[in-house]
Amino acid sequence: MRCFWDERQRAHDPAHEFFNGALHPAADVPGRIDSILAALPPTEAPDRRSAEELRAAMRLAHDGEYLDLLACAHDEWLAEGRTGDVLPYAFPVQRRPLDLQRIDARVGAYAYDTCAPIAAGTWGALEAGTDTLLAALDAVQGGEHAFALTRPPGHHAGAAFMGGYSYVNWAAVAALASGRQTAILDLDYHHGNGTQDIVVWHEGVRFASLHADPRTDYPFFWGHAEESGGNVLNLPLPRGTGVAAYDAALAQACEWLGEDAPDLLVVSFGADTFEGDPISHFAIRTGDYAKLGRRCAALGLPTLVVLEGGYAVDALGHNVAGFLSGF
Repeated sequence: MRCFWDERQRAHDPAHEFFNGALHPAADVPGRIDSILAALPPTEAPDRRSAEELRAAMRLAHDGEYLDLLACAHDEWLAEGRTGDVLPYAFPVQRRPLDLQRIDARVGAYAYDTCAPIAAGTWGALEAGTDTLLAALDAVQGGEHAFALTRPPGHHAGAAFMGGYSYVNWAAVAALASGRQTAILDLDYHHGNGTQDIVVWHEGVRFASLHADPRTDYPFFWGHAEESGGNVLNLPLPRGTGVAAYDAALAQACEWLGEDAPDLLVVSFGADTFEGDPISHFAIRTGDYAKLGRRCAALGLPTLVVLEGGYAVDALGHNVAGFLSGF
């Protein structure tokens, strides 16, 4: 499997996030990348596309005004006399067009939680992540398997909202940029609510997600089984799920995705399903990931894997490499 990585993605380095009633050190730290790179064969650096090309690719999945905000938010934050990372604190209960002036209000209008801080280097990292994604997609379009080492994560980012460490939805951009019948399979501990928001009812894309039951786990308001229908399949699983039950659900998801005769597979892979992950509660072990990778590979499709969560940094590289080895 070809692996793509761009060092410019390290520029996303927020200091803090706010959740569960307290300010915490940011979980999506560049050290996650070092763990993965140490476990992978040498990676390929993508060719650099123009800012216009990158923005056009992002706009396949995202609202243009939302992207404009991501690009300028940190500069405006500093210009208004604030310091550090951008963190929203007020959110609309009902979203409607408003002429908002203050940057904290404008950021809150495009966020659904306080877990997506915008740092000085966030926008540059998102551009680099898009370069990485498109290079990997080119390889997959040529019939190969590829891994896009994308950061920050993407599957919680919707068409016009950020949250859950996510700003640009890598899986959705890849699916829509491919121009082909695409199956998206989300294997993160948390539901891919942003991906569902973007692709629901979208002709040519099917989306299946295995995740913790949102009655007990983030993102709470999306990913319930009753949301399944049309081109969406949600398979919520209880805390403590081990590899046997997880693999059975994965087999169900793969069979359902295959019914649509897709031309390619995009996997949103999060290793926060690992038994030692500090913010998650499944019981998948490092040795299980190769089996799960083989289950996905059995679909027989050119596959693009994008990185989502996984915060047990010491084990993260081994878990990612194990999953990729299944291909």
